Amino acid sequence: MRSQSSGRPSRGRSRGGRSRSRGNYNGGPRNETARAATPKTFWQRVAAFFSGGESSTKPAPERQRTNGSSPRPEAGNRPQRRPENVEVTSGRLYVGNLSFDATESDLFELFNGVGVVQTAEVVTYKHNQRSKGFAFVQMQTTEEAQRAVKELHDKDFMARKLVVSGAKSTEHARD
Repeated sequence: MRSQSSGRPSRGRSRGGRSRSRGNYNGGPRNETARAATPKTFWQRVAAFFSGGESSTKPAPERQRTNGSSPRPEAGNRPQRRPENVEVTSGRLYVGNLSFDATESDLFELFNGVGVVQTAEVVTYKHNQRSKGFAFVQMQTTEEAQRAVKELHDKDFMARKLVVSGAKSTEHARD
């Protein structure tokens, strides 16, 4: 059915008496330049609202990286981030890049080859008890801890290279 006045097919009537047509959801002008400037989908309109009115149909600009790495490395080619070197001043050690399957008894066995281990604690999430991938090991003496860092840092353990360094003291951890 064709409308007599506009030469367009009738699309039905809304409550206000105006006819609805595609592209005219905000009652604005019907020319092509105005329609291209307004976002077409609901999520594009939401994004445009929060981005200051810009249309989200444009590609997003690349985020600037402060560490000089490429914008998005492939999953297998991710650059290794070197841990912060913390001097070993006590028997407490940080063990990073730990396999999620590693247990406290595995750490006891590994570190007992270097010296006497007092405690080994794998840090886990509270809600599901899954490992976060790092642990703390308390050696009996500072000398044993220093020897453990020299022998076990970058050693393969459960298919991952360990990161072993001195643990930050509690006053540094709060900073």
